[in-house]
Amino acid sequence: MKYLIFLSLMINALFAEGYSSMPDVAPVKNDLYIKECGSCHFPYQPGLLPSNAWNKMMSNLENHFNTDASLDDETFKTLSKYLNDNSAEKNMQYKRSNRIVSSLNPNQIPDSISTTPYMVKKHREIRKDLITQKEVKGLFNCIACHTTADKGIYSERDIKIPNFGRWEDD
Repeated sequence: MKYLIFLSLMINALFAEGYSSMPDVAPVKNDLYIKECGSCHFPYQPGLLPSNAWNKMMSNLENHFNTDASLDDETFKTLSKYLNDNSAEKNMQYKRSNRIVSSLNPNQIPDSISTTPYMVKKHREIRKDLITQKEVKGLFNCIACHTTADKGIYSERDIKIPNFGRWEDD
């Protein structure tokens, strides 16, 4: 019994210090995806969008957010499969994937992660100037504020907004 109490106190102390180790979304574990997509931007976890959104995005790589991100056929097929196999609706055991899918209307296909109803709601209290400052650039730059985003952890305890500090959600 003493061991359980001690363990419980240690876990609570770690979380109070901002430590979190359980991913909210499945971490990226595909080297080709990291190389190809991560060479231009943060390699977003596939579980942050449903497959229909990834398919829409992949079908327009020649105009990928005003950049030509075209891929050779083999790479395109490999990355499309990875995104579809690991999309939000196939990762509902992860909190963020589940909430993203649940926030969408039937047949809704978001254009980006930051435009999903869930993400809009999660960021609504943050002042626009904090999001648009040069160190952040926009909601698309997850890693600028979410210090553990690369591990699939988007806990509020791990948010540090540049030129503002740690985020405290009241």
